[in-house]
Amino acid sequence: MGERHDMDERHTGGHETGGNETGATESGTLETETGGHESGAPETETGGHESGAPETETGGHESGGRGADPRETGGRQGGARGPGGQGDEGPLAGFTVGVTAARRADELIALLRRRGAGVVHGPALRIVPLADDTELLAATKDLIDHAPDVVVATTAIGFRGWVEAADGWGFGEQLVDRLRGVELLARGPKVKGAVRAAGLTETWSPSSESMAEVLDRLLDEGVAGRRIALQLHGEPLPGFVEALCAAGAEVVPVPVYRWMPPEDTGPLDRLLDATVGRALDAVTFTSAPAAASLLDRARDRGLLDELLAALRHDVLAVCVGPVTALPLQALAVDTHQPERFRLGPLVQLLCQELPARARVLPVAGHRIEIRGHAVLVDGTLRPVPPAGMALLGLLARRPGWVVGRGELLRALPGAGRDEHAVETAMARLRTALGAPKLIQTVVKRGYRLALDPAADTKYGAGEEG
Repeated sequence: MGERHDMDERHTGGHETGGNETGATESGTLETETGGHESGAPETETGGHESGAPETETGGHESGGRGADPRETGGRQGGARGPGGQGDEGPLAGFTVGVTAARRADELIALLRRRGAGVVHGPALRIVPLADDTELLAATKDLIDHAPDVVVATTAIGFRGWVEAADGWGFGEQLVDRLRGVELLARGPKVKGAVRAAGLTETWSPSSESMAEVLDRLLDEGVAGRRIALQLHGEPLPGFVEALCAAGAEVVPVPVYRWMPPEDTGPLDRLLDATVGRALDAVTFTSAPAAASLLDRARDRGLLDELLAALRHDVLAVCVGPVTALPLQALAVDTHQPERFRLGPLVQLLCQELPARARVLPVAGHRIEIRGHAVLVDGTLRPVPPAGMALLGLLARRPGWVVGRGELLRALPGAGRDEHAVETAMARLRTALGAPKLIQTVVKRGYRLALDPAADTKYGAGEEG
């Protein structure tokens, strides 16, 4: 993906610094994919306000425990197929997406729901308030007493928060006066706005909004013997700090906010359970710390292997940028990222990737498109219960072929040994699809999808001998 920084204010490590949780500059320096337009706030999950149960904003209920399927909430029914081939419900109708963000979760959830998706929300992080951070107070006093040569402002929300926190401690004017006399580097336009709002003027800002370009400038200028204050955004910038130190600089970290695990892990656990249970079609990540937090939680609960298996094979891992993806890629999870590291492009990527994974079949004179928790039948969205989706998925793997009751029984979630459970689930599936003839009963053998004759050759359908 080229050397783009993830989302606008991406800051290393991954907190969000602005709007879309920023991402990374690919340079070795982690830029926290903070994404977006936002200018300040770390977007990475702040943990935030979202407390409580994961919003399964899918229009439906939340499912709860491990393996629970929040998708039953599914999309709305009805809706004619629009000119773009999608129903009125939107391109993500019938899919369920997990959201790990906290600070800008409402915005991301709204974008997803507007396109028809069901959402399970489990904030992976929270931010420690600035005023509670004694390290920031100590760093501020130190810089006022011992002037730096250079100050690097990495996020708008972080810089604003630093000045506001200093005001609260009674050091605001002293801090601004001190910064007025030093070389002030602002990582991007939102950061420049925050700097100017404080009555200061930046010395320089990179056109790429990349911390890699900031690092190159400093090293080209020469940093030996210089004191450089680096505004952090939740966690250190290892490559950046180490490169400066190796070149002879004294680096003073300014920890404006710190990422911590959520106080209430219930919503995150429910999102984790839904991922492991394949109740989600995709999980979105807007910062590296959020991705790492989900992995850590899975490890603590003994579910790491199951989570990785789900993300590697069945559940799409979508990251706002390459830095956000690093914790997942380190564990061999393939990730998808938009070309522009912002929330809008991330959602558009989902609108492309998820429908492309849907199975489309001509069955009994109808066109069916099998999605995560629903089926489009001739363009009309039909929500289907988890048991029905399990049966339909198995039938769709061999369209036109007979699948025995025993095999179908094993596919049912939590099924026992009674094959009548298959008959009950199949009856409900037919009702949900609204076209009973899509699935044929083969007496004493099982069931099959009534694949159109013209498709028999393509799918190798036919009677099993």
